[in-house]
Amino acid sequence: MSENFQKKGLAIILSAPSGGGKSSIARALLAKDTTLVRSISATTRKPRPGDIDGKDYFFKSKNDFLKMINEGKLLEYSEVYGNLYGIPKDFVETQLHQGHDIIFDIDIQGAQKLKTLLQNSVVSIFISPPSIQELRKRLEVRKQDSPEEIDLRVNLATKEIEHTKNYDHVIVNNDFLTSVNAIYDFIKSERKKRGL
Repeated sequence: MSENFQKKGLAIILSAPSGGGKSSIARALLAKDTTLVRSISATTRKPRPGDIDGKDYFFKSKNDFLKMINEGKLLEYSEVYGNLYGIPKDFVETQLHQGHDIIFDIDIQGAQKLKTLLQNSVVSIFISPPSIQELRKRLEVRKQDSPEEIDLRVNLATKEIEHTKNYDHVIVNNDFLTSVNAIYDFIKSERKKRGL
């Protein structure tokens, strides 16, 4: 499949533990640079308040998601917190071939699969919380998860942080704007390096 991606665009992977700030940082980067395109994942998870189908995610039933897998319509997919997530193949191929840089807001499993598939097109960035205690506090403040779900996410975050060595860049998200600017500098540097 890698020959399909001798393209002009850059695949920018942002990963972080749940509550680490990757979605907010992705939104800020998209607002800062209107040439960036956001990858929209399909998921079986239920929409959260404010989520918009086709903008935040493509919300699918489990049966519809499994059908997408069987028909080869996903570039990659994985199960996270009991829900399925996947990246629609056609959208990504079209955007990269047209020379658009795409931001992927994905977990570690998805990041590794994309790095294998997209190879030289990828720049990967891990956004780390300042501490596990701070991450727990952020999850509690956002009030989207039960105490049991928060415990699960914090335990998983500890394991996820061990994978930072697999990323091109690691940012500790102490200050939101500083993190956004540092990541944008990485993106500009990668564009220059690759002649994009």
